[in-house]
Amino acid sequence: MDTTDNYQRIAYAIDFLRARHPDQAGLCELAAHLGLSPSHTQRLFSRWVGISPKRFQQYLSVEYAKQCMARTGDLLQLSHASGLSGPGRLHDLFVNMEAMSPGEFRAVASGIRIHHGIGVSPFGLAHIAYTTRGICHLGFVDDGCVDDIGAGLREQWPGADLVRDDQGAAAMLQRVFARPLDRAADGLTLWVSGTNFQIQVWRALLQLPFAGLISYSQLATCLGRPRAARSVGSAVARNPVGFLIPCHRVLRESGEFGTYHWGSGRKMAICAWEAANAKADAGDDASH
Repeated sequence: MDTTDNYQRIAYAIDFLRARHPDQAGLCELAAHLGLSPSHTQRLFSRWVGISPKRFQQYLSVEYAKQCMARTGDLLQLSHASGLSGPGRLHDLFVNMEAMSPGEFRAVASGIRIHHGIGVSPFGLAHIAYTTRGICHLGFVDDGCVDDIGAGLREQWPGADLVRDDQGAAAMLQRVFARPLDRAADGLTLWVSGTNFQIQVWRALLQLPFAGLISYSQLATCLGRPRAARSVGSAVARNPVGFLIPCHRVLRESGEFGTYHWGSGRKMAICAWEAANAKADAGDDASH
């Protein structure tokens, strides 16, 4: 069973676990819902990220989210008080972002060559686009939406030369979704366009620690705009490079995961995947 098949089963399991909230479904109950044996269900989760369904459910809970949001907020405050640009991001890729205003972007984007394509990720098929200046788009693709993946790119860059390259895209996605401890020597550049405020929000997201969670109001406060949570939310939603600019780490104040451009179930899966990897890399036993 490949990575994409694994994720489809995980996504189906998440929907079931969310419906059972706040009760935790047992392994046998979840296995019956998935049409698998309990041992197969256990192996599925372990193959996907190395944790049991029981531990996975803990990472999906509101209680865990609230605790994590409090820790992340404290870490950001300590970082700012110390004069640092952001907390340590040991497990994340070293991501550099080149940002331009829409006017500057239009001036250089006409005629530029953009390579793009589809490849696998731990969270289903993903579509990535990149130029010699950096990655300009990353999103997830659901079944039935793969036939015309270049439509959005053509709309955003009507004068660009779009080159479909699934092999190159697969190689780029392999770097993006490398396991955390394999990332230390890697680095990627993002090439994005947005308003000054949007760019400010996206840069702030890049400062979030790996597996850290934060609320919209916390993020607004970190930007020095405590009353701008709604505007922050709009900027988060306009993020052009999913996962790498980690908009999935921004939750509602209540600890609920909220909406996500590629589905709230996928958002929960990404956050749980990061939490499990962070625990495993810290030496915690995440298999029980």
